[in-house]
Amino acid sequence: MFIGEYSYSIDDKKRLAIPAKLRQLLGKKAVITRGLDNCLSLYPIKEWGKLAEKINNLPLSGADARGFSRLMLTGAMEVNLDNLGRILVPDFLKEYASLKKKVVIAGVSNRLEIWDEIKWQEYKRKTESAGGDIAERLKELGI
Repeated sequence: MFIGEYSYSIDDKKRLAIPAKLRQLLGKKAVITRGLDNCLSLYPIKEWGKLAEKINNLPLSGADARGFSRLMLTGAMEVNLDNLGRILVPDFLKEYASLKKKVVIAGVSNRLEIWDEIKWQEYKRKTESAGGDIAERLKELGI
């Protein structure tokens, strides 16, 4: 399970080092794609397969299903971790998430999220201040 929050930098060659403690869970190959809330999501191959299967089972007749499928699948790229545990972040994904030099890698259960550092701080501040309200709404789901 991926957990934690890590600050890293993207180098001039668009490479991003994955935290050493997360590399074993990720494996040598992974899939990077557009995430929700304008971040990127990085999935181990096995977890990506599970998500892709769920997406494949969405009804094509629904506009939201088609849109979500396109968002997630057309932006997906397989990436390899090099010997130093770095991945290459494609330009179009870097632009989608507005990634600058400083980024945050957040462990979110079955995936890693990659955020621009400033956007992450803004998102986190907003979410933390609404934590009680969010918890109240989630109690209906049994959480």
